[in-house]
Amino acid sequence: MADDDGTELVELVLRAARTQRRRWGDVLAPWALSPHQARALRVVVTRDGARLSDLAGTLHIAPRSATEVADALQERGLVERTADPTDRRAVLLRATDEGRRVQAEVDAARRADSRELVARLTAAERAELARLLRTLLD
Repeated sequence: MADDDGTELVELVLRAARTQRRRWGDVLAPWALSPHQARALRVVVTRDGARLSDLAGTLHIAPRSATEVADALQERGLVERTADPTDRRAVLLRATDEGRRVQAEVDAARRADSRELVARLTAAERAELARLLRTLLD
């Protein structure tokens, strides 16, 4: 690769990320979830008692956006709002049984899609790519 300034390499990394984002959207289609909703559902399932402010902070979105995402998940019956036992003014988001079921299915579908994508590489190539990406992210 004759890319002394790194432009081509960075473009390839961006294209790979866009490809993965598109694949992620396709994976979520059977559940009619947006990527934001899927990430929010994961946070709520994992924490089982997340405040909206925690959700916004974890997802790096505005509190208003976190409220909109939580509203959409609640309308679908995937999360419910409950009173925070430690603060009467606060509300906690908790996953419903349906939300936990959907999260488990989404996780399984994402793992299968990830396996399919990286199957194009040998085990050694995957290890080297992981090492190189970690180096860039450090």
